[in-house]
Amino acid sequence: MSVVLIDEKIVHYEVLGRGRPILFLHGWVGSWRYWVPAMQAAAMSFRAYAIDLWGFGDSAKEAEDYSLQKQTDLVESFLRTLGIGKIALIGHGLGAIVASLFARQFPDAVDRLMLISVPFEIRAVSPRLRNPVSPSDLAEWLTSREPVADPVRQDAPKTDVQAIVTSLNGLDAMSLLPMMDTYLTPCLVVHGEMDPAVAMTAYERILAMPETVHQIVLEHSGHFPMLDESSKFNRLLFDFLSLDSGESPRELQLKEEWKRRVR
Repeated sequence: MSVVLIDEKIVHYEVLGRGRPILFLHGWVGSWRYWVPAMQAAAMSFRAYAIDLWGFGDSAKEAEDYSLQKQTDLVESFLRTLGIGKIALIGHGLGAIVASLFARQFPDAVDRLMLISVPFEIRAVSPRLRNPVSPSDLAEWLTSREPVADPVRQDAPKTDVQAIVTSLNGLDAMSLLPMMDTYLTPCLVVHGEMDPAVAMTAYERILAMPETVHQIVLEHSGHFPMLDESSKFNRLLFDFLSLDSGESPRELQLKEEWKRRVR
């Protein structure tokens, strides 16, 4: 286990591979651990980092750090402390919101964004996620009983439920849509068609965004596409990371395996 001290508090992270840096940011359920298959796939060509956000996994748990801005500050401090320059961000759920906010605040530090199961507005979030009984309950709701989902269920009890509530309260006070309408950073939005927690944004609304933004829907996935359809997700991740810097992710629709499921 690797840790770094930020503001004298422990932040847990893991790293695999060599090459251009990428950072994985987890969602409201689980921790860095469920990224392992995607990290292993990316590590063949990239240096893949994953962290536990404040209140999750093995990072510090203090309620004062749970706002969206504090989580965004955590990403900035982590990259600065480790001396990581321009980076690709892959965020899921909460991590996708944090990645979006970071890219808005530090546009020159982000080469590209992959936003998975991201709610651009609070109304896209299921009431069950907004009012969690417990993180373990959410994990049971959002994952299958397949062994591939074990990392989510294993680390769910480590979550401070207040970290979930505080972040969603923050989303309630804002909308990411105006931000997306001005994005110049290449951004790929990925949704599972069967996600019970986050409703996908309408195809027409995505088309109204800049050419730098593109959405792909994985039809056999729920809230965790990286686990539900890991082979397809990992291929999509690699294809996206392999685009030339600044190239629109809409070029991905030219690849035969994505033509049928482009939204």
